[in-house]
Amino acid sequence: KSSACAYLHNMASRGDLCDIHYERYTSQAPIFTGTEGYQLQQFILSKISNGDNCNAIDLLKNSEVSPSKSLADALKSMLEEKDEFILLDEQKVVFEQCLMMSKFSSKKQVALIRGGPGTGKSVLAINLLSRFIGQGMNARYITKNAAPRAVYEARLSGHMKKSRISTLFTGSGSFVNSSSNEYDVLIVDEAHRLNAKSGIFSNKGENQIKEIIQSSQFSIFFLDEHQRIHMKDIGKEETIVHYAQSLGAEIFYADLASQFRCEGSDDYLSWIDSIFTFQHTEETEHPIHQFDFQIFDRPEQLFSAIKEKNVAGHKSRLVAGYCWDWVSKKDPAKMDIVLQNGGFKAKWNLTEHGSLWIEREESISEVGCIHTCQGLELDYIGVIIGPDLIARNGQIVTDVSKRSKSDASIKGIKKLMKESPKVAEEKGREIILNTYRTLLTRGMKGCYVHCVDPELAKYLSSI
Repeated sequence: KSSACAYLHNMASRGDLCDIHYERYTSQAPIFTGTEGYQLQQFILSKISNGDNCNAIDLLKNSEVSPSKSLADALKSMLEEKDEFILLDEQKVVFEQCLMMSKFSSKKQVALIRGGPGTGKSVLAINLLSRFIGQGMNARYITKNAAPRAVYEARLSGHMKKSRISTLFTGSGSFVNSSSNEYDVLIVDEAHRLNAKSGIFSNKGENQIKEIIQSSQFSIFFLDEHQRIHMKDIGKEETIVHYAQSLGAEIFYADLASQFRCEGSDDYLSWIDSIFTFQHTEETEHPIHQFDFQIFDRPEQLFSAIKEKNVAGHKSRLVAGYCWDWVSKKDPAKMDIVLQNGGFKAKWNLTEHGSLWIEREESISEVGCIHTCQGLELDYIGVIIGPDLIARNGQIVTDVSKRSKSDASIKGIKKLMKESPKVAEEKGREIILNTYRTLLTRGMKGCYVHCVDPELAKYLSSI
């Protein structure tokens, strides 16, 4: 006889679900909240007491509600309009609202969808692209960061013409010369990464946000302002609203709050936010055991743990803050990141695999950076926190001068430091904090960390 239950991992209490109105259903399929893991375990044990040749595992694996998987892995099926990802909570509400807006208004429209790491922004964006394309609409997926586009294009290679792939997935500087309302829908993922000017030399167009809104009947911006990691990033809610209003667009606001990455641990995300927004208090709790967070004293231990996870079938990679020069680009015999007096040596990833570093199995020996993992996710992420982020006297301190001179993210900050030291210091701090906040939230199952500064490691372990 089959049995059903529901595990509401993001709920601390049952709230209104205790109402007698739902008793008919909860008596047949009991519910368990995030604090009732033991009760859930006992329920499952009471229903599965003997071995069944893995039939229960196969049923779970192939059921409609299944364990999480990477967005990139499911992209092909999503574009064929198969329900690879079942939208939940606010995702479903926003999805339906965007579909309705695309059908029932002749006026230019803008949707501004806010959400932190792991709230399903990219999942929702790709689902919307799939639906709009399926309805015969002229729609595009836009992201400033090349890495997600490269990964998605690689996954679709062999299933779709390269020209078609490049048309669907495009960079944010592609609309400088577009005519008004040339597109039905433009979906902008990672909108916080948009720039003012386009082109290699940042000398084309007026403003990417304005150009996107002007080029489409309906533009959808997915935004997390705490992921701006470059001097040129201008993606802010107030800027999007300004251009939307100036072009006479109706604006729809929505928030994605439910957490689907980091093992669904809101505690972990809240903890990370408290650290990197300087809002840590005595009441802020350390992440609960659901999410595998560990601090390693030595980088070689961290790297070994990440490689073990990868061998075990959990896609895992090592990343680092951009604090080391990319010397191997000119001399392949040299190592870029050297720590522990030579006890740990590694190269940056960009030489051979570029933006596809996260895809290539052989790239496990390389170290990625913010530019090749932002907008993507892994099962386990290993993060080396460089000397640009340290702790002193119980406080986190940033030092943008410790960033590599190869890092384009801070290009122009020296000039700004001379013109306006206070503004430059604040901008440098924002870039560093947002970089590590983004890196530390790429993992679906776990995040392993090594801090170059021992005092920072001690600080993170104590709070």
